[in-house]
Amino acid sequence: MSEPLPELAPAAAAQAAERQNRFIADNMRRVFLIIYRKVGNVADAQDLTQEAFIKALQHGDQLKDLEKASHWLSRIATNTAIDFLRRHGRISMVDIADVPETELRQPSESPEQSVLRGEHQAYLEDGLRLLSDRERQALIMRDVDGLPAEEVARELNCSKATVRSHIANARIKFRKYLERRKP
Repeated sequence: MSEPLPELAPAAAAQAAERQNRFIADNMRRVFLIIYRKVGNVADAQDLTQEAFIKALQHGDQLKDLEKASHWLSRIATNTAIDFLRRHGRISMVDIADVPETELRQPSESPEQSVLRGEHQAYLEDGLRLLSDRERQALIMRDVDGLPAEEVARELNCSKATVRSHIANARIKFRKYLERRKP
């Protein structure tokens, strides 16, 4: 009866490795974007994304429920980025032009589409600059990342009511910006 156990151990290890690989693949882009939005530097964001996954995988028992693990990973990513910014005593905004073109361009994008996308991106960035840091973070996490209000509240360390207020204020400011920009 002790012989089947050695055969099960490699199979269980292979399943665990597969679950970890799938978890990383499913969450890599999202975690990178969470961190990149906070640190504003591609190289730092790549390093910190790797660091966040190392932290998460050290507690592999948390990966049993992948939906909860995804939210848990978002928190790890945010904290990793915040810790990095604290250690380096900086918060920086990066111009979209500084991001490598290969990260921004869609695979089948024509030159015209690329120019239009760039103009659209600049237009959106100008509007986002009008918002406070908290409003911008809440709006991006909720409307771009699609996080639920509860998760945004946890990420920003505030109540859901405050998140709703930040988002409402951000949308009003952005709407006014769009109205002023219309020809």
